[in-house]
Amino acid sequence: MSSPKPQNTPLDDPLDLTLRPKTWDDYVGQDKVKQNVRIIIEAANQRQDPSVEHILFYGGPGLGKTTLSHLVAQEIGANIKITSGPAIERAGDLAAILTNLEEGDILFCDEIHRLSRTVEEYLYPALEDFKLNLILGKGPMARTMELNVPRFTLIGATTRLAAVSSPLRSRFGAIFGLNFYEIDDIKKILARSARLLNVIIDDEALTILAKSSRLTPRFANHLLKRVRDFAQVQNQSNITAEIARFALTSLEIDGQGLNESDRRILQTIIDKFHGGPVGLQALAAATAEEEETILEVHEPHLLRLGFISRTPKGRMATRLAYEHLGYHTPKGLGL
Repeated sequence: MSSPKPQNTPLDDPLDLTLRPKTWDDYVGQDKVKQNVRIIIEAANQRQDPSVEHILFYGGPGLGKTTLSHLVAQEIGANIKITSGPAIERAGDLAAILTNLEEGDILFCDEIHRLSRTVEEYLYPALEDFKLNLILGKGPMARTMELNVPRFTLIGATTRLAAVSSPLRSRFGAIFGLNFYEIDDIKKILARSARLLNVIIDDEALTILAKSSRLTPRFANHLLKRVRDFAQVQNQSNITAEIARFALTSLEIDGQGLNESDRRILQTIIDKFHGGPVGLQALAAATAEEEETILEVHEPHLLRLGFISRTPKGRMATRLAYEHLGYHTPKGLGL
């Protein structure tokens, strides 16, 4: 079986690639992260350093980690190769990827927290000294071989910073967290995407979509494309507030960006577990959702809205959750 090769482009929807910002000016939001990353790049350029420090981006899905990595590569004029933690299963896979890099290349590793500990051990000297120390054979016949690899920059991305081992985190010269966006920033992103899609959209419709976007650019763009489809089928030349509301209702997405799965999680906590607390395993079993999906997809948005709280005993529904779903709020329930 051949070793996995890094990809030059991510396996995304071609339309998503079209909407991805190509310049720093097009990248809306995350101003502090952008400023600090550009300082790192400028300093490296002034030193005439062929590679910048290894960088780790963390944050929820769809906040722009991959886009930032492409902008870094563009800024320093480097090729970017794409891989992911689960794709690098063995030391040989890592060796195949690193030895195919060229001087100054950027290696972008998505879901870096899913690298195996064995692969991490081989990666450390490559990050520090640009060398691979491979073990060939087993038992008394085993021998080590040292391979030089080109100077490269590793950019890692993860949705779970705590799951990245401490030794691996310490190899990154800069670690940046991406936050949820503001409504105004999401509106700017949607307006830019609408121009690229040749779609006319009202300001009120922009606001409706922004409020339902989970404050995430990727989700906002997905909503825009779905609402565009509704307008097209109804032979409407532009997206109005009325069409936006109709489309969101049809997609079962409410004004807070909650979908049917989000609401089912809240309803399960309230109906089956009397508001909580409930453990993650029990909640996953009761809702037929995977634990990782609840942790990485649903819970961050519900926590941000204040609809659930996490306690040592488990998740609890808050007063805001009861009110949002139209439930009678129990006496004595806090926020």
